[in-house]
Amino acid sequence: MLRILTVATVFGVGMFVWLAATLSQAQTPSSQAEGLAAWDKAFDVFSHPRCVNCHVPDDNKPRWSGPSYGAKGPYHGMGIVADASRKRAAGLPCTSCHTTQNLPFPGGAPGAPGWSLAPVDMVWWEKSSADICMQIKDPERNGGRSVEDVADHIGHDPLVQWGWSPGPGREPAPYSAKEAMAYLLAWQNAGAPCPSPAD
Repeated sequence: MLRILTVATVFGVGMFVWLAATLSQAQTPSSQAEGLAAWDKAFDVFSHPRCVNCHVPDDNKPRWSGPSYGAKGPYHGMGIVADASRKRAAGLPCTSCHTTQNLPFPGGAPGAPGWSLAPVDMVWWEKSSADICMQIKDPERNGGRSVEDVADHIGHDPLVQWGWSPGPGREPAPYSAKEAMAYLLAWQNAGAPCPSPAD
């Protein structure tokens, strides 16, 4: 009888632990809503011209979009088209014009270390919130990163940091790099929910 009670107790404790773990991993409606709200903030950043102008498709054409460019856009002036490396155009590195810092006058070439287009599998130009959301948490399309790695990349990569300090006459990305990191991590902590494609 004692053995039966012991087995039953162990089984009951095991079931309780399993159930508690399952419930803790389940996404409650409130956590999903909080996660989607945090994602909306992150998407405000990812969809901003300071980001999408370099996260372009395989036409390899940097964009000039956003209020600061007016009617000049949507493509980079002078017919610039990058080669397959996304780091060179017409045989010259992007860093030939885009040095490690912004030129200090409106319309001057922007600059930051490692100036280049984002890899083609990270295209955000004209992508929906749902598309970018799925991409950000897919290591095959985000440079092999976890969401935590993506947040760290936002917070510490000098080229990404440029988005909040783009030089005279250009509107910066919204919020701050620190806030963008926090939104992304809050989204991850809520289970990284993505909006439906119809949203």
